[in-house]
Amino acid sequence: MVFSSPTFLFVFLPIVLACYALTPRAGKNTVLLASSLVFYAWGGGWFLGWLLASIAANWVFGLLAHACRSRRLRMRLRVTVLGSVAFNVGLLAWFKYANFFVDQLSSVLVAMDGSPIAWSAVMLPIGISFFTFQANSYVFDIAQGDAGLMRNPLDFALYVSLFPQLIAGPIVRYQEIDQQIRRRAFGVESVCVGMTRFSYGLCKKVLVADSVAPLADAAFAPGAQPSGAEAWVGILAYTVQIYFDFSGYSDMALGLGRVFGFRFPENFDHPYSSASVTEFWRRWHITLSRWFRDYLYIPIGGSRAGRARTYRNLAVVFLVTGLWHGANWTFVAWGVYHGFWLIVERVRGRRERARGLRLLAARLGTLLIVMVGWVLFRSPSMPDALDYVHAMASGWSGFTSLSLFTVQSNQAWLALAIGSLSFVAPARWAIGPRLDSGETSRDGILRLAVALIGLPVALLLVTTGTFSPFLYFQF
Repeated sequence: MVFSSPTFLFVFLPIVLACYALTPRAGKNTVLLASSLVFYAWGGGWFLGWLLASIAANWVFGLLAHACRSRRLRMRLRVTVLGSVAFNVGLLAWFKYANFFVDQLSSVLVAMDGSPIAWSAVMLPIGISFFTFQANSYVFDIAQGDAGLMRNPLDFALYVSLFPQLIAGPIVRYQEIDQQIRRRAFGVESVCVGMTRFSYGLCKKVLVADSVAPLADAAFAPGAQPSGAEAWVGILAYTVQIYFDFSGYSDMALGLGRVFGFRFPENFDHPYSSASVTEFWRRWHITLSRWFRDYLYIPIGGSRAGRARTYRNLAVVFLVTGLWHGANWTFVAWGVYHGFWLIVERVRGRRERARGLRLLAARLGTLLIVMVGWVLFRSPSMPDALDYVHAMASGWSGFTSLSLFTVQSNQAWLALAIGSLSFVAPARWAIGPRLDSGETSRDGILRLAVALIGLPVALLLVTTGTFSPFLYFQF
């Protein structure tokens, strides 16, 4: 069940909202927890057991960390934190990387005239990368004294499994939401504001991301061999698709959270307006970047121990970032690629933000770097990625692929044009936050446009079956 499906929009969400509104304050968390578990079981099936195991284990680790910190048992506290890391990383490693490592080992054995390993593929639980990171942040915050203990296991289960952000974030830190789980406001205003933000995200997903997806899919299809022009159209379409798909999901998650009285952190801030790769990572998937900064980059030394170690730490963080996204050499290469550019910018040193034509050149250069990175991210293998980059570098050689012609439509080109506006829009034009709290007449007009124009068109497309799962569900 995805947010852009008829089942969610016309059945699940209305039922949950009605039950939540009619339930007394003391029972609202129970309603949300039950709804979240049903939501996960609907798409995850028996993987619900692993979600519950993660919740139970991290709640116990939190209890142990709190007890050790209260008694100032530093060694036991360290062991407890390392135990939580081992459990969560082990869970991720088994489900995300077991197949990959077995495939690599089998390839080596076959190359040595041996036999491949007999292996039944491990299925990936939906959302595991997100809920394991979120649960582990609770243990970290308790160990560091940044948040109080959540003694009620049901409240902790709600924190980890809250359905608006369970599958693809944003990754909500425990200290950001612990008070909201205990006390929060719910009323007509929160529902109206939240549904407006949700509708905006639905429009981004259905009207833009899903509309340009056929162009990207055709260009990156196995054996496609796109021309130079087709390769550029394909990566342009994917650049638009992944942003509007993922940020659309985040808008929907933030909107749903607001409906039920929660305020989640923003996850995107016009990343394609960045003038450097460093700035891009401050604006793209913000909650993941902050998670790695606070729980990995700073603990291993950050930028406190000289330039060489700073560069090493950046390389480690982005290698892990690539691995977090998936078990494929392309993701590893994507992480290393971004780490390389961040190190290059560190070597060059801090510079004042450019203006005028220099700013335009910096933004275009950053966008080009990001787009080449998306080739690695989207391609099924490294040879495919290298072939695609070669096609991009071959020049504007026209449209020759019949597969690309078959998916072209006015809707796709219009969506591509609208989505490309995100490349040139000023960073201050952040529509999502304006829908939440903007007070000018323009903000009111914007809300009406989303509600009266964008939402009906998006719902029409949803009811005709022209929606697809979110890209980040696979991570």
